Amino acid sequence: PAGAAFAEQAQAVVDAAAALDAGIAALRADARARLRVAASQTLAELLLPHWLALLAAEHPDTAVSLVSVNSATAARMVLERQADLGFVEGPRVPAGLSSSVVAQDRLVVVVPPRHPWARRRQPIAAEELAATRLVQREETSGTREALEQALASFAPLAEPTLVLSTASAVRSAVAEGAGPGVLSSRAVASDVAAGRLREVPVAGIDLSRSLRAVWPRGERPGGVARDLLAIARRRR
Repeated sequence: PAGAAFAEQAQAVVDAAAALDAGIAALRADARARLRVAASQTLAELLLPHWLALLAAEHPDTAVSLVSVNSATAARMVLERQADLGFVEGPRVPAGLSSSVVAQDRLVVVVPPRHPWARRRQPIAAEELAATRLVQREETSGTREALEQALASFAPLAEPTLVLSTASAVRSAVAEGAGPGVLSSRAVASDVAAGRLREVPVAGIDLSRSLRAVWPRGERPGGVARDLLAIARRRR
């Protein structure tokens, strides 16, 4: 009789465990069906559209949202669980996050064709670049952070002539003669090819950088986020 009573109570526990397991499976399926991505503008505009197209072919039922912000905001959104995966372009891995390099990039100095630098036969020196008032991105931009780190030994740097929040705004201002600008080579490739901007070589500094995917430290991307990270690594 005691065994029968125990079995009856145990069956209720087993049934509850099965219901809990089914609920967890449903939550996991729901998480796999949605992916929130936060990315810096260079990555969001120039690399992620292709990666997300490949992801859509693998996961046609997944709803993906992409937010284009600066690198600092992308990192914050991942830390605050507002994004499942982030992509940043700063020179350092933001605190509290793990990362994986997904692409290499290079910053370039650009000027309009009529600018004196466009006619120079020799590269400009890093010291001259540091002393020049530039059209810059905002301070939380990964592009600006990378440039300031590259020129750190030549501080203090000249104050920017303009501070703009998007790469396209910087390109337009440079093309209109507001001053030289420093942007990703990917971001200005079409303008340089069309002759709207000229790339100016710089001597004495390394303007290459790594572009990274980021996620909370101590975790690993799972589900669709893991698959997007794998696509980005393959395309590298």
